[in-house]
Amino acid sequence: MRAFFLLFFFFAAAFFAVPAFTAVPAEDKPVAVLRALDKITARVEEIRVPIERPLKFGTLMITVKACRETPPEETPEAAAFIEVSEIRPGEAETKVFSGWMFASSPALSAMEHPVYDLWVTGCKNE
Repeated sequence: MRAFFLLFFFFAAAFFAVPAFTAVPAEDKPVAVLRALDKITARVEEIRVPIERPLKFGTLMITVKACRETPPEETPEAAAFIEVSEIRPGEAETKVFSGWMFASSPALSAMEHPVYDLWVTGCKNE
């Protein structure tokens, strides 16, 4: 009977286990493709941000540090390491987000902001 419980516990732990991290795709690309939403105006834009070249969207300053994509023979995935700051007139720059965003799981590492949403859709060689 004890062996049954040990076996049950082992399979339950394996079934409900959550991976400790998500693997970052391997191929580096020079441009990140992002989708940006201004919640006030309902404006949605697809923006292309070259690596290490800050781009302004509304009051946000978006800097992409890395953009990686899986090879074509693997399951499609794109991830970008993004730093986002907010710049308001007369105020100091405020860091809003810093981390990896994944195209297949935008909610995994989402930027929380009352006015803007930002998520990765892919990486390009442009």
